[in-house]
Order: sequence, then C-alpha cells, then structure tokens
Amino acid sequence: MITAGLLQMSNDDRILYDTFFCYSEVLVEGGQQKMRIIPVQLSQPYNKGKQKLHAVIFCCLLATTATITAGEKGNCRQAGPLVFGILPFISAEELVFRFTPLVNYLSANLQVPVRIETAPDFVEFARRTHEETRYDILFTAPHFFTRANQKAGYRLIASVDSPEMWAVIVVPKQSEIHTLQDLEGKRLATVPPLGLATLLVRKSLFEAGIDPDVDLDMVITPTHDASLLSSYHGVTDASVLMQPPFEAASKKVRDSMRVIDRTESTPHIPISVAPWLDETCATEITELLVNMGSTPEGKSVLQHNRFTGYRQGDPSVYEKLNELLSR
Repeated sequence: MITAGLLQMSNDDRILYDTFFCYSEVLVEGGQQKMRIIPVQLSQPYNKGKQKLHAVIFCCLLATTATITAGEKGNCRQAGPLVFGILPFISAEELVFRFTPLVNYLSANLQVPVRIETAPDFVEFARRTHEETRYDILFTAPHFFTRANQKAGYRLIASVDSPEMWAVIVVPKQSEIHTLQDLEGKRLATVPPLGLATLLVRKSLFEAGIDPDVDLDMVITPTHDASLLSSYHGVTDASVLMQPPFEAASKKVRDSMRVIDRTESTPHIPISVAPWLDETCATEITELLVNMGSTPEGKSVLQHNRFTGYRQGDPSVYEKLNELLSR
C-alpha cells in the first residue's frame, strides 16, 4: 500500500515523478492518515535539456486495511467503517488532496468513519472490485462500473452532475501536430489499455485509418496526469486523457497545450454502492451527494473536489458502454 511524493520540485514536476515512478494505494480515515515514511532514491534523474530534476520519493505505507463481510452490513451507522474506493485515475497525492474533504463530509454526516482506498493500477482496482468485498462505495470510470454491476452487483446511486465527458488528444502549443494523421510515427502517451480514454482514442484512430499498434508508438502511463505531463515535458509528442482531468490540470500546463482531437462522448463518472450495503444506507449516501450543493459546506467540498455537483444516477445511460468493452 504505497503512495508517493517528492522534494525540491515544482508542483507539475512533482506530479510527473509521482505518477511515472510510483504506484499508489492510499487510505484516509476520518481526515487522518496513519503512515510511516520510507525514502527511496531514484536510480536515474529525469533529464530535460540542460535541466536535471533530482528527487527523493517518499513511499508511505498506510497502517490500516478494511475487512468487510456481507453479514456485518446494516444501515450506514451499523455498517461500521466504510471504504470509498477510487479508481487511480490521477496521482496519489492529487487523489488524496481532492477527495479527502468529500470523505470527511460523508463521515461527519453519516456518523461513521469513511476512508479512501485506491489501488496500484486500473487492472488491480478492477480485480478487487470484482473478486473482493473491499469497496463499500465505488468511484470509478463509467465502463468499469458496468462490469462492477454485472460481476459484483454494485448499484448505481449517483453520478457527476454533467451530462457527458470525452477523451482528448493534446500536444504542446508549438507542436507541428495538428491532425490525427500527423500523429503517424509519433510517440503518443496514454493511460493503461483498459482505461476509457485509451479505448475511446483507439476507436477514433481506427476510424481515421490509423492503426495505433502499427502506426504509432503508444507509451503507457499509469494515470491521466502522467500522460498529460509526458508531452508537456517533451517525453512524448502527444498525450491522451479524459477531458475532466485535463480541465483540472494546472493553468500553467493547460495554457501550454492544444487539443487536436476529441472523441465521442460517454456518460460521466458514476458512484455506486456494494451489494452488502442495504437500501437505507445507500439512500443516506445518495441524499448527501445529490444535495451537497445546497449548503455552504457542501459547495466548498465540491469546489475542492473539482466537480460541479452530483445527481441521481440513471443506469440506462451506461448501457451503451457494453459495446465499447466488447471490442
């Protein structure tokens, strides 16, 4: 269970190192993190022009884990500590920063401890979702939710209050790449193969007559911000990521990049609950999420979370994603 951070670097560079060289698993309970620090020296610094970025990565092992059985679940106060499972779509440091106020809000209002837990990568997160009784509340990609629903019985309760999202391909503003055809022979950073952004962009490339496995050098990065920062720092020629993480990136990074293509739209991020949580608890969580924007405290949490709000989930809008997964 590892998270990462590092020293002597700008915020943007720190995220690059964090996501490129560390896999992350973070637990936050009641707004407090229990961890011990283990320093690990990078064997090689990242070089860019005349600049050398030297870093020490701190791997934080978190002390507690969740043990959950179906028989222990009642309403939220009877359920005991709840685990809020979040897909590792951004760096561990950014994930903790953005979601800690949300789990604190839920914990205070449900009157039960709620903690964050993620996984080292997309594949492991999906495996834990399908094979373990590990995550009580699930914040994951739309296509991963459909599988969680089918394989593990997760029930949709809410979604991000925005009708759609999509993947984008971005390049540095000074780049000579302007179209999909210009990408041929270039290095394209993307998230892991099961990531929604990768699936959507592969579909767009094939439709444009480009075989990503033959015509491009696809560089897999662990998270969306790692993908973005790879082309920002000149490691790759272009980057693939979903539009929400791109919009949530620092202004410095966004202003230096240019979108050359966007994919078809998909439903926005869903929030679901595990089958062992009863309807009373599910309803309590749903009401807190969808009404969050009605109070000053809730608005502050949403601003920190970088979403406009949450709304009641509609399972029917996610059905079309089964076709994408079957490709």
